[in-house]
Amino acid sequence: MDGVLFYQLLVSELELRDGNAPLAYQVMMEAARRSRDEALFRRAVDIALGARAGEQAAAALKQWRQTLPQSRQAAEIETQMLVALGRQTEARRALEAFIELTPEPARPAAISSLPRLVLGGEQPQATARMLEETLAPWRQRAATAASALNATAAGWLTAGDRSRSLEFVTKAVQRDPADPGAALLAVELMKDQPQAEALVRAHLASAAPAAGVRAAYVRRLSTDQRYGEALSESRRLTRETPDDAGAWLLQGALELESGEPRAARDALLRHLQLTEAAAPGNAASQADAAEDSDEDLPDPIAQAARRNRVQERAQAHLMLAQASEQLRDYAGAQAWLERLADQDSVTVLTRRASLLMRQGRIAEARALLQRLPQGSAEEQRTRVLTEAQLLRDARQWPAAHQLLAEASQRFPEDTELLYEQAMLAEKLGRHEEMEQLLRRVMVLKPDQQHAFNALGYSLAERNLRLAEARELIGRALEMAPGDPYITDSLGWVEFRLGRREEAERLLREAYQRRPDTEIGAHLGEVLWALGHQEEARRIWRESLARDADNEVLQETLRRLKVRP
Repeated sequence: MDGVLFYQLLVSELELRDGNAPLAYQVMMEAARRSRDEALFRRAVDIALGARAGEQAAAALKQWRQTLPQSRQAAEIETQMLVALGRQTEARRALEAFIELTPEPARPAAISSLPRLVLGGEQPQATARMLEETLAPWRQRAATAASALNATAAGWLTAGDRSRSLEFVTKAVQRDPADPGAALLAVELMKDQPQAEALVRAHLASAAPAAGVRAAYVRRLSTDQRYGEALSESRRLTRETPDDAGAWLLQGALELESGEPRAARDALLRHLQLTEAAAPGNAASQADAAEDSDEDLPDPIAQAARRNRVQERAQAHLMLAQASEQLRDYAGAQAWLERLADQDSVTVLTRRASLLMRQGRIAEARALLQRLPQGSAEEQRTRVLTEAQLLRDARQWPAAHQLLAEASQRFPEDTELLYEQAMLAEKLGRHEEMEQLLRRVMVLKPDQQHAFNALGYSLAERNLRLAEARELIGRALEMAPGDPYITDSLGWVEFRLGRREEAERLLREAYQRRPDTEIGAHLGEVLWALGHQEEARRIWRESLARDADNEVLQETLRRLKVRP
């Protein structure tokens, strides 16, 4: 650096500090042209951007490109800038240069990073189209075909054209079913493109499926309430990657959701064993040992990893408490809760109150819930809903109903409170009140599918107004396609209408998605009526293993005089 260049840099920075961005930009540009230094061109661009002078930034980039035509960094930044300005035609030329200037070994990774461009402007569709056109020749080359296909698909996904995205994902999977990038995109597309699931399954059937793809698929199935399939895939994941602590945590959550507390406990204990088995002296164990210390780890990545481990361990302890509670190991449940750091958090207080409820210590449980935050209206209704749910689980239906009725006086248009009050009115045999409350919910919130389903199921259960019940449940299913509980209701009303084969089809579908105890009770009864008594007994045994005290299941077995 000579004296002139030093002086130019000093003047530019001083002018910028004094608020004279235009002059600072001009001086910095002169310094960059004179020195042909990439860092100074980049600084000139940053000055223009900081002053929100988009055209000046574009001019600086153009000069940078002309002065240093082999600069990959200049081509990349110019592409981003032109996309942000909505100048896709010019951006395409810069993007083509960026790809060409990238060394061949790094080119696939560079292409894979391009979908972020779609987020950089106000014309995502135009940018996705530009990306597709630019990558056309690279999709034909063996070395870059996978990354170019996936980048094109991801660009359209980001732009919101999911069907167009699916076209390119399909091509990517057809080219190479083992490509994890394409499979992960297919998992994302499963939300509203059902045919994408076949692409995911093709990857999972390949010789070496990626564990990350199976984990993403498990989460997608769980989100879609396909818990039976999710649990099956999760168990396969832990068999394939037995040392993956995260896989065991995922399986534990699904076992718990599926009513398998013993299996959930085993999976969660395995998760803790793996996370705590780090050898002394390595980074993981040092981070764990320091987790209660006020000292910060020097590496931000290590800090994030430590926070993630702490959160996962807390999640595992909480689920272990829940599993122990379901197994009636109340002392064990309390011991797991005591390991949690924040004893006054809403989650911990709720679980402790639930433990007391299960032991018949209702007054203590309700007193404990008074410690929940109640300052805002939202906190008040949250406390009421939490207390009502625990009272309901403890079969204290009159107390829960009274609590919700009082809360509904304060929040007369709160559909969640009204719905829960309706469910308790049904438990108390107040069917007229239940229907009035549910119809009130339908008026206040016409897209509340649970209200339509609840009323339809209640009518079917009492063998009343079956045509209306079917219509109500059908409307609920239109709002939540595939919901296993609503599908169960529809199957039950079909059974009441004498359509046993259709009832069997629907209830099998619901039970496959979610092997719930009540769904199992209904499916077993339909199979029993169709003469498939051994299969009915098997499903009832499975359901009893999950929840032997379930009222619907016990009533079914008593009425049919069956011992599974």
